[in-house]
Amino acid sequence: MSKHDVQCLWQAGAQLGEGPLWVAEQNRLYFVDLKNKTLHAVQADSGERHSWAFPDFICWLIARRDGDGFMAGLRDGIARVWLEPELRIEYLHRPFAEGSGLRMNDAKVDSTGRIWAGSMHNTDYAQAVGKLFRLEQDLMLHVADAGYHICNGPTFSLDGATMYHTDSFEGRTYAYPLSADGALGEPRVWRQFGEGEGSPDGMTVDSEGCVWIAQWGGSRVCRYSPAGELLDTIAVPVRNPASCTFGGADLKTLYITTASEDNTPEQLAAHPLTGAVFAVRVDVPGVPAARFG
Repeated sequence: MSKHDVQCLWQAGAQLGEGPLWVAEQNRLYFVDLKNKTLHAVQADSGERHSWAFPDFICWLIARRDGDGFMAGLRDGIARVWLEPELRIEYLHRPFAEGSGLRMNDAKVDSTGRIWAGSMHNTDYAQAVGKLFRLEQDLMLHVADAGYHICNGPTFSLDGATMYHTDSFEGRTYAYPLSADGALGEPRVWRQFGEGEGSPDGMTVDSEGCVWIAQWGGSRVCRYSPAGELLDTIAVPVRNPASCTFGGADLKTLYITTASEDNTPEQLAAHPLTGAVFAVRVDVPGVPAARFG
C-alpha cells in the first residue's frame, strides 16, 4: 500500500503521456502526448499551461547544454526544435525507411551529454525491429543495439557505468555496462517483471542511485535498489503510468505521466484521471536531468 499523497497536476487527457522533462531555470515541467502530436508544459509556481501542436508524433524532448532550443524525437527521426517565438523544427536524422512502420519512442541523456534513443514498430509490437541509437555531441548517429520490441527508458547509474534499458513487450529491464566512450558491454537481465506488476516503461534514478520505474498496466510507480530489489511503491489512480521524472526546487517532486490508450471504456470510466500528469512528494531527491551537448 502506498503511503504517498499523489496529486493530479493536470488532467491533460493524454492518449500517450510520455517524456517528462524538468527544466529548472524555467521552473517548468514539459511532457509529450505522443500520439496526439502535442508538447505540453506547466509552470510549477503559477500552474500556467502551454501547448505546442506538432505536425506528427513527438516522442521526447531533451534540453541542450547551450540552452539554444531543444532536441526532440519525432515519429521519423531526431530534430532540433525551438519553441519561441514560434515552433521551428530542423531535422538532423531520419533513420527509418519510408513505409517501414517504425517510429522513435523514448530517450535520455547520459552523464557525458550523449542521447540514447529507442525505436519500435508503431503498431505491431511483436516485431523485434526496434533499435537503440546513440547520438554523439558531434551529431553522429550510431546503432548501439537492436532486436527490441518496445524500447523504453533508458536511465543511468550515478557513476555512469551502467545503463538500464527496457523492452516493455518482454516485461524485462536490462543492465548494460557502459564505457566512457559510449560502448555497451554484454547486457544482463536486471529485473524480469511478473504477472500483476505491470510492464516496465519510463524510468529515472534518484540521488541514492535507486531506479524508479512506471509500470504500464500496473497502476504504480516503483522504486528499486541498484540490485533490483523493490523498495517502495506509489499507487497511481490510473491503469497505465507511462514515465516519471524528478523536479521542483529540491528535486523531491516525482512527476508521473499516464496514458489513456490500451484501456477499455469500462476501465476509462473506472479511472477518470486517466491521461493526467501527477505529482507526488518523495523523501529522496532525484538528480538533475543531463543535457545534450
